[in-house]
Amino acid sequence: MKYKGNCHCSKIAFEVEGDLNGAMACNCSMCSRKGSLLWVVPREQLHMLTAEEDIGTYTFNKHVIKHRFCPTCGIHVYGEAPDPNGNAMAAINIRCLEDVELEAVPVTHYDGRAV
Repeated sequence: MKYKGNCHCSKIAFEVEGDLNGAMACNCSMCSRKGSLLWVVPREQLHMLTAEEDIGTYTFNKHVIKHRFCPTCGIHVYGEAPDPNGNAMAAINIRCLEDVELEAVPVTHYDGRAV
């Protein structure tokens, strides 16, 4: 299935393909403060409709994960990093997806506990 998404001001827009069968509530210091619910997909399934230079990037700690956000409204739209095997992955903030009933998406904590 193809989903459309954007930040609050719509300057960052994207499409992502895949089956949204669940999301993760990451417990890192960044994600726990943002309240993001993340859906991890291969990076090639995420199609940005906004130019790369118009998307903000924040890294911390080991600087492996690129936290991508809108420089205008500040909304964290997605993150990207390689998985343990080196495959490019994207963690989509499902709160930015259009027409998704958040209550219907099963959410687990990063450590595996159900929310």
